[in-house]
Amino acid sequence: MHGRTLATLILFVIGTLLTGCNDSAKTKVAMLTDENQELRNQLEERDRALDATTSDLREANRMLREQQELMATQPAAEANPFAGIEGVSTSVSGNEVTVSMQGDILFDSGRASLRGSAKKSLDQIANVIKSNYPGKRIVVVGHTDSDPIRKSGYKSNHHLGFERGWAVYEYLSKRGVSDSSMAVSSYGPTEPMGTKKESRRVEIVVAD
Repeated sequence: MHGRTLATLILFVIGTLLTGCNDSAKTKVAMLTDENQELRNQLEERDRALDATTSDLREANRMLREQQELMATQPAAEANPFAGIEGVSTSVSGNEVTVSMQGDILFDSGRASLRGSAKKSLDQIANVIKSNYPGKRIVVVGHTDSDPIRKSGYKSNHHLGFERGWAVYEYLSKRGVSDSSMAVSSYGPTEPMGTKKESRRVEIVVAD
């Protein structure tokens, strides 16, 4: 009787151990299955995010290409309406556009009467101002080199600079630029450029 009880007990223990091992294995499988599903979900979420980012990047590239194509088809004169006018250089500072013409193109040495050959360029400048900058404030500024006045009859380079600016002002006014929006100033020799030739100039400043 004692031997049978012991055998039965041993079988019970073995059965219990086997059942426990089986349950443990099932638990591990379930945990691995859940973990695998979670990883799959994370991967799918990352794939969706990557697809969205790729789509946004394609759209941004498309818009950039369209903008570049648009800029390539626009004429240079649209960005700088004074481009191509003979004897004219242009610079931009903030909201101000400065159109500069060399004095030697506009005037004879020591004179303030416009050369006939310069009037074509001034006609073009006047047309651009009227069409592109209506109502804007215009300041016409005369500049000279630093050589002292000797033969021209003007009291100083400031006087000569003003008279030259005034000559350009009057011509633009005759070509339809509103004289009420224009003013005349002279810096004489006080704002020289790299050379005397470059320093002799009239600037037309278009401002807000």
